[in-house]
Amino acid sequence: MKIEYRYTFDLPQNIVWRYIQDQQILRSALPGCQSFEESSDGVYLAEMGLNAVPIKGLFTTEVQQTNQIPPSSYRLTIKGKGKPGEFNAIADMYIEEVKNGSQVTCDADVEVTGIFASVGQRVLGGVAKVILGQFFKTAEKEMKKEMNTV
Repeated sequence: MKIEYRYTFDLPQNIVWRYIQDQQILRSALPGCQSFEESSDGVYLAEMGLNAVPIKGLFTTEVQQTNQIPPSSYRLTIKGKGKPGEFNAIADMYIEEVKNGSQVTCDADVEVTGIFASVGQRVLGGVAKVILGQFFKTAEKEMKKEMNTV
């Protein structure tokens, strides 16, 4: 399943790049995040509790950032497991300057199993976009808060 999502930050590209790599920002912005820690360089383990109908449950995930080209792009490889099933995703993330800020574009290929697979791409794609929207909106708030404390 392909998912494309765009979010425009009211912040410059270099700021978004810096903070989108920050472990505290990521932990705060991930919906339902219960734990988030770096297991090795660029590899993070997280537990997330999702409650988005029809996807409910606790998921353990491994997220790795690769192919970083500061401040414009990187790749995320995400593997997750939970009671509703498993998912594997590869997401290419692009950050570009736009008028009055910067835009992040997420182009992802996602494979799912279990209940996920029975839900259907249309419903699952809609849920994924809601989760991405929550993540980026919260990340922007956290970035602005962090900037005000520096």
